[in-house]
Amino acid sequence: MSPTTGTATDKATTPGSASAVEPVPSLSPARSAGSATFGAAQPDVRRATSLPARIRRLSYLLLVGATKSAAVVALLLLWEAAPRLGLVDRTFLPPFSEVAGAWWGLAVDGQLADNARASLVRSFSGFGLAVSFAVPLGLLIGWYRPVADLLGPLLEVFRNTAALALLPVFVLLLGIGETSKISIVVYACTWPILLNTISAVRTVDPTLLKLAKSMNLSAPRLFQKVILPASVPVMFTGIRLAGAVSILVLVAAEMIGAKAGLGYLINASQYNFAIPQMYAGIITISAIGVAFNQFLVALERRLSSWRVPVDG
Repeated sequence: MSPTTGTATDKATTPGSASAVEPVPSLSPARSAGSATFGAAQPDVRRATSLPARIRRLSYLLLVGATKSAAVVALLLLWEAAPRLGLVDRTFLPPFSEVAGAWWGLAVDGQLADNARASLVRSFSGFGLAVSFAVPLGLLIGWYRPVADLLGPLLEVFRNTAALALLPVFVLLLGIGETSKISIVVYACTWPILLNTISAVRTVDPTLLKLAKSMNLSAPRLFQKVILPASVPVMFTGIRLAGAVSILVLVAAEMIGAKAGLGYLINASQYNFAIPQMYAGIITISAIGVAFNQFLVALERRLSSWRVPVDG
């Protein structure tokens, strides 16, 4: 090899030299345009694929809503048709359209709002007091056996006594004012919450308790981390029952001695033979009960979000 040739070879293979850098192939205009087009089309593809999914989800929600409301719609249609066809006496069961008109009239002149407000204040006050009293007492009775042995016979006596049977006693002792009405609601709501809370504590999975005790958890931490979360589903069953009881018992109490409230509205409409207004009050009570129950269901899901779904 000649010196000239070796020098040229060294220059060609020396790193960092200009000739050692291989040229980077550039994209052709067609390929560049295609890449740009592909990049721009990705959002369109995602939108195109997500649109059918949204349509399917909307169709599913509509189907579920139609399925759940079918029975209610059928009942309302039967209610509308039966009086008009003469199947029932129209005087005592007017068509639903007349009841809806009476409900709108009560809503416009403010009577419905005033009476509903009075009932809700009494009902929610008694319900809140019952929850704040019955839940801690139920946890205590369910966890400590001596407390259960002490209070058990007394609870059996009172829980088998109907609240409405004691309504005259509450009126005689507390008068016909707000105190007696709230007190009867507290009494009626206490038992579903108390009994379900006791049952919830006593039916906690023993495996969870053994695992918690093996970790040397203190009694307060054991209540916070194991007993309370495991008791939420059964406890809320009693709370939901108490929510319905709070409205029903209050309406009965308002029919005896009250100057405002949905029970008073229903009773006064019956005496004045304003039958559509009476049914309007009944529908309002039902709507309030359904809304309150849905609120409690949502709260239960919020507090028991740790649970694994059955179908999951």
